Order: sequence, then C-alpha cells, then structure tokens
Amino acid sequence: PDGLALWSFWALIAASFVGSFITVAFGIGGGAILLAIMASLLPIHALIPVHGVAQVGSNAGRLMITWRDIYWKPFPMFAIGTLIGALVGGSIVVSLPAAWVQIGIGVFILWTLIAKVPALLQKWGALTGFISSFLTMFFGATGIFVVAYVKTFSLDRHRLIATHASFMTLQHSLKSFTFAGLGFAFAPWVPFLGLMLASGFLGTLVGKQVLVRISEQRFKFALNAILVVLSIRLIWSGASQLIGWL
Repeated sequence: PDGLALWSFWALIAASFVGSFITVAFGIGGGAILLAIMASLLPIHALIPVHGVAQVGSNAGRLMITWRDIYWKPFPMFAIGTLIGALVGGSIVVSLPAAWVQIGIGVFILWTLIAKVPALLQKWGALTGFISSFLTMFFGATGIFVVAYVKTFSLDRHRLIATHASFMTLQHSLKSFTFAGLGFAFAPWVPFLGLMLASGFLGTLVGKQVLVRISEQRFKFALNAILVVLSIRLIWSGASQLIGWL
C-alpha cells in the first residue's frame, strides 16, 4: 500500500506472527505489541482499521483451536455493549489528529500495565463491552482491559484464553465493519492483510504447540519492558508533532 516501505511491510508480517504467538502462548500481550509496532510503521490514518482486521484474524485463529473451552454465559451482554460502543466510538474517532492518536495509544498501553479494571466493570459485562469497544475505536488494543474482566470468572488458563478470544474476535470484527462503514478504503490493503492473517494464524499454531522454556515471571517482565519502551516512543513522537505545531 502507498506510504508503507518494503522493509516495514515484511517487518509487520513478522510482527503479526510474533503477536499471535505471544497471545496464545501466554494469554495476552500480542495485540498491544503489534499495535505499538504498527503505530511506528503505518500511516496513522490506517493504523486502527488495519490493526483491527489483523486482530480479527489472530483472535479468530485462537478461537478455532480453543472453541470447546469457551465460557459462553457472559457473551450476550458483552456483545450488546460492544456493538453500542463501536457505533458511539465510530461517530467520534474520525476527527482525532494523528499526534493525539499516537499519544493516546502510548498512554493507554502504559495504563493497562499499571491499572486494574474497576470492580463495577468486572460485574457488568455490557458496560465492560461498551467501554472496551469504545476505547478500541481510538486505541486499538483493549485485550488487556478485557482479559481483566474475563479473569473475574475464575476460569482455568485454557478456558480463559478461549473465552477472551471469543470476546476479542467479536469486538475487532465490529470495529472493522464500523471503519468500513465510515469509508476507510480497505481494498489497497487486502494483499498485505492476507499475509498478516496467514502469518498470525501460523503464530497461533506455533504458540499452541511450542513449550516455552522461559519462566512466565521473566517473560512478563520482558514483555512489560518492551511495551513501556514502545509506548514512550509513541508518546514522544506524538508530543514532538504537537510541539512542532505550536
């Protein structure tokens, strides 16, 4: 697509594999890492729509290989809230400047590393669906936010990953349809997205099969460190643009 360098093209294909691998192997984190990388390489107008489609593929792949473990009880209310949130967020997102989007994504990722989901959101699936869906229209990766809600059901790891995949597949699908309705031209991105989806599904399969030797504690430390660095870079980039405008 126009505005995407060849090296960035292949770097993002690789990032899709890594993001899906991380998410299925460790439950969370891949979407946020992919978003932070994409925010550094993609034209800003394409960032959230393209990331959304990539995440549909990643989560749908995870859903296909774990669907027997899904906990369906909270799904209907979450779905209702998600639909409303996508529609409301879609009516606002088109007016945000690029610099503020970069700053917002950076701050949002940092917030997900240090904050806890309020108790009210943990108990009300529709409200959690609405807020997370509204936020994903602006900031893309709300998986960390949603997984905190899923954890309140005290599921084992396999059921947690499967249930989270069902929520995020729905949320990113509705987001993608909303952006298409708002007029985003997906057509030039179709070949790129096809490779992103294939790479992401391969990452899902490998993540399901590979026994990761590093301890979960050390991995989480490394993952959080990467997210912090990428988030600070995004905030710096956005702030530099705003300073240039002043």
